[in-house]
Amino acid sequence: MDNLTIKEAQKRVDDWIKEYGVRYFNELTNMAILTEEVGEVARIISRKYGEQSFKEKDKEIDLADEMADVLWVLICLANQTGVDLNKALIKNLEKKTNRDANRHKENTKLSTD
Repeated sequence: MDNLTIKEAQKRVDDWIKEYGVRYFNELTNMAILTEEVGEVARIISRKYGEQSFKEKDKEIDLADEMADVLWVLICLANQTGVDLNKALIKNLEKKTNRDANRHKENTKLSTD
């Protein structure tokens, strides 16, 4: 279980839902849950890397676990809507490469000098 492809992850989540979850929450519920989980990641990032200080109860929150929660719900939404995330990511990388091949290299704001 150390390495999962995106395709395997989608299958594992689907299998888990069928065995333990009874059924998927509907898409609108999962969208709300995704938003909530992204907010939890944002809270950790703003405290760990930004200027906000941690609240005592937030000090033990695990960023990796919260990111995995985001991934879980995203996979649920992909499964529910018939999206093959592997194909979608490959297509998205190609789009970004074609569109942005030189854009970021030419951006003086990103210069490492």
